[in-house]
Formats: sequence, structure tokens, C-alpha cells
Amino acid sequence: MQAPPGSARPEAEPTTDAPAGGGRTVVVPGKGPAGAERAGATQAGRSRRWRWTARRKDLAVYGVFLLAAFWVTSQIWVDPAGRVASLYSSDPAQVQFFLAHSVRVVLHGDFPFYTDQFNYPDGVNLMANTAVLALGIPMVPITLLFGPAVSFVVLVTLGLAGTAATWYHVFSRHLVRRRLAAAVGAWFCGFSPAMLSHANWHPNIISQWLLPFIVWRVMVLTRSTRPVRDGVLLALLVTAQAFINEEILLFTALACGVFLVAMVAQRRTLWSAAWRPLAKGLPVCTVVAGSLLAYPLYIQFAGPMAYHGLSDAVRDYGNDIAAFFAPGSPTFGGHERANVNLAPNYSEENAFFGWSLSLLAVGIVIWLRREVLVRALAATGLFFALLSLGERVSWWDRELVTGPWDLLVRLPLLDAVVPTRFAMITSVVIGMLLALAVQRAWTLRGPEWRHAKTVTVGALILALLPIVPMPLKVTTRPPVPDFITAGHWREYVGPGQTLVPVPVPSMGNTHGMRWAASTNLDFKIPGGYFLAPRNGNTGDPGRFGGRPSGIGDLLDEVATTGRTPKLDDRQRRRSLDELRHWNAAVLVLPLRQHNAEPLRRTVEQLVGPARKDLDVWVWDVRPLSARTTAS
Repeated sequence: MQAPPGSARPEAEPTTDAPAGGGRTVVVPGKGPAGAERAGATQAGRSRRWRWTARRKDLAVYGVFLLAAFWVTSQIWVDPAGRVASLYSSDPAQVQFFLAHSVRVVLHGDFPFYTDQFNYPDGVNLMANTAVLALGIPMVPITLLFGPAVSFVVLVTLGLAGTAATWYHVFSRHLVRRRLAAAVGAWFCGFSPAMLSHANWHPNIISQWLLPFIVWRVMVLTRSTRPVRDGVLLALLVTAQAFINEEILLFTALACGVFLVAMVAQRRTLWSAAWRPLAKGLPVCTVVAGSLLAYPLYIQFAGPMAYHGLSDAVRDYGNDIAAFFAPGSPTFGGHERANVNLAPNYSEENAFFGWSLSLLAVGIVIWLRREVLVRALAATGLFFALLSLGERVSWWDRELVTGPWDLLVRLPLLDAVVPTRFAMITSVVIGMLLALAVQRAWTLRGPEWRHAKTVTVGALILALLPIVPMPLKVTTRPPVPDFITAGHWREYVGPGQTLVPVPVPSMGNTHGMRWAASTNLDFKIPGGYFLAPRNGNTGDPGRFGGRPSGIGDLLDEVATTGRTPKLDDRQRRRSLDELRHWNAAVLVLPLRQHNAEPLRRTVEQLVGPARKDLDVWVWDVRPLSARTTAS
């Protein structure tokens, strides 16, 4: 990151190599001067051929990052369609549904920011649900050729490797001179415990490869001689990131703001140089990005099925203080059971640096405390670490005091933030501190330089070994029924009608969403996993799922308990009303569905006997829905 004027600049790395043999001329006996020249030319050619040029070093680093990303996702690559995160399967199914939506946007011209292909007929506000359009649209060819499950694992792999690669690019050009230092810092930014935690579920969160460029362009803007142009460039990056993940974009903006304040607070002279380009460039960025995002944001906040504020289920997610000193579950030293009470869930382990790395970060700040840049980074990392504790600060699951987040949680925009994720900003700060520390150790001169290198290498091994990434844990999931893949559903479902999976899709059961995604959303389904306003009233606070569903809750309970209830006429009438509201054409129950027999008996009480079609039970409810409508 290019620091504002007046910040400390690391010592430059020499860019030329000494000639072979320390500059001495190599003479070949018996060949004379001409032979010596030819031999020297040959040796120089070999030296040039095998020398580690800057480009080759960069490619080697990128290759290591890509191999590491394949290592992390290796268990999913074995069978992308049949394997999923071992703890939760809902988020991958939702992302695959959104990837299939991108196919419909490109091929059929569907409206990109809203769809009624699930939660029919109310639909879902996709701008308010992170529909990853900036990722899904470029992935359309892969989705069409190999399916959304393959696109999902490709995005996870590229998200990890790409984030590390872009941080390396920016670090090596604008923060440190040593490529080794840049690689160490970028490694942590791309493969931190927080990134690994989100990798199994949230490719939109780990796809942070635009963030280094956004941060860099903000810093450039503080000293720009062409603020209008730089403001436009920043606006284009901001717009693209908004269609990947708005929350991460908000975090980046807040982090840049806090960092710049920390810099100016230490050196007031920085403000006199920075305020003029900022005063010109930021309004330009705001106008351009605001113009490009005006309509999508209007749909998000005022369009159909818009909601205000997150569900209470996630708004209070915060880190336990002890989480900063434990290794993450998907790492070499991590243990799921030990972390069970330190994070809201396994997909939100956003701290988990371990004792050794936490102490090393503090040690780096003390060692380099004279540098304005290091002090500003330390203040930024500490500030967001405190916010990540949430509304109530706890230590080993015991509440201590009210957290600072309690003062901010109801502010506009911040009311839609998951506070535990603020620790991801601290992760990036630690990555920068690691890069600066390696840079300093490798540029020391005098009798102490060898000792500094040894100490630095030992400290890095001690700090990073416990959090070395491990392959993500996965489990098998039911395949998409042959009834769907063979297209037999087309015999039942017409335009405007829905296919109703049994049980009805919900937050805890997203298999029906995968069915629809496998067909690139050629049929509609009721229910699903998404955020929507309570009771389907646009503008209400958000919750997971749509309107309460009697038949949905009934079938979900049967699927969970395996008990077949005795239904009365009132429940049957209510179920028929819901099927009519959904314009249901057919109900589909896989033969291998968990508790399939109790589910079959329950549905038969509602709509009559089923018939078998390939690997599913089918209830054709079109005549029943028509009679209900006529009556």
C-alpha cells in the first residue's frame, strides 16, 4: 500500500546481480582472448537463462498461492456436485442458485436484481442477498458446461489464490521492496483462518482480489496530481466490488478512513498535502459510483422484498476475546470442539490467530514503533478487533461488559453488518505488519543482520505453523434426482407453475434449490434460503426465509422427527390453499430422502396417493389446485 506523504519508506532492494565469479574475467586455457570472450558470453547467456528475474519470482509466488488454494479445496474437487461442507450445506446451495441465476440473466435476459424463481410468488430481492453477479456472470461458460457446483469450487479456489496474489502484487510494488516480505504478508491475507473459515460457504466474502487495488487507489488519491482521473478509477473498482460483496466494500471504506485518521493524527502536515486531492477525487468517485449503482441500490433498499436491518439471529454475532488466541478450526493446530463457544458458528471464525501470532503482531508493533505507518496500522487493527467483539464482550463464553459495537449497531448501513467480520480487517493489518517486519529484517546491515534474519524466520515458523491451512472438511450430500436431471419434471410443470420439493426448501433444507440450480432455474420453487422482510412486507426488518408456511413447517418437522402426524380437515384445507398460492403443479419426494416414508404418508393425507417416477415419489396436484381455484 502506498502510504500518504511523509510516511516511512522501506529501504530499497538492490535490483542488479553481481557478475559471475564476482566480476572476474574467466579465461579458457589455449583459447586466447577470442575463446575467453566466447566462453564468457556462453556463461553469461546461461546466467541470464536461469536467473530468477522479477517476473519469474512473481510467477513462482502466484503458483504457490494457486497450489495452496487447490490443497485447501482438494476434498471438494474430488466430487464438486456430491460433496459439501461437513457442518452446513445451506450457503453453498444458495450460491449455486445465484450462479444459475446469472445464466438466466445472460441467456434469457432475466432481471438481475430480483427473481421469483424461488420463494414464488413473493420472490427474492437479489441485491439484498449478495447475488454475486460480478462473479456469476463471468462464470456463465463454466456453469453451462459443468454445472453450478463446479463453478462454486472454482470460485472458492480462485478467491483464495486471487486474494493472496493481488495483495502480493500491491505489497511488492507499493509497501515493501523485498518480494519475500510481500509474499509472507500476502500469504496471510489470502489464507488467514478467517478466509479459510469462509471458504466452505462464502466465496463472495473470500473473493477480495479487488480490495488491494481499492486500498492502493485511495492512498494514491491522497497525493494525486490528477484527482479527477483517480477518482473515476476508484469509482469503477468500488462499483465492481459492490456486485461481489457490499459488506466487504463497506469494511474497506471504514478501514481506509480509520487508517488515514490515524496517520493524520500523528503528522498534521500530511493533511495539508492530502486534503486538496481528496476534496476533488472523493466527490468524483461518489458521483460516478453513485450514478452506476443508483438503480441497483434503489432496488436493494426500496424495491420488492426489500428489508431494513439484519435478522436478530446474526446481528449480535461477535468474537469472544479468547478467539484471538486460538487457532482456527480449518488449520493445522485447530480443533473444532475447542472453538465451539468462541465464535457464532464455524463459518464465522473471523479471528483465531493463535497465541504465537498474536504475540508476534504485538512484538512487531513494539519493534517498529517509530514508524508512523506501523503505528497507524496498529491503531486500525486494534479498533476493528474491538468492534468485532460485538454488543457484549465475552471471555471464554462469559459476558464481561457492553461492547463498543452497542453504540453503532443501529446506525444506517451498520445495522446490516455482521460485527464478528470486522476481525477480517485486523487480519489484513497483521499481513501488512508481517510484510514490514520481514522487509526490515532482510534490509538490516552490520553484525546484527544475520541474527535478525534467524530470529525473524524462527518467529514466523512459530507463529504461522499452527495456522497452516488444511483441506476443508466435507461430507457427501444427496445427488440431484434423476427425475430432475432426466427432465421428467417437464411433463408436469408448465409456465408460471411451481415444482414443490418435499420437504419445502428452507434455511435448513436447501436440496430443492440445488435441483433448480442444476436446470439453470428452468422451474420455479416455493420457499428457499434467503433474507427477506418479515411476513413478506417490503421494508420490514429482515429474517431468513419468506412468509410462514403451514405445510412447510409441517413437512420440516416430519423430516426432522420421522413421526407421521394425524391431520385434520382444517390442516388439509390450509395446505391446499398454500399449494394454490404457489400455483403448484407437482410435489416431489426423493426415494432416498431422510425419513422418506413418514413424509410420503404425511403428503398422502394432504393430496392423495403418490406414484413412482424414476427415483422419486410424485403427486400431480394440478387437478386438485384447479378444483380448489374453481370452488
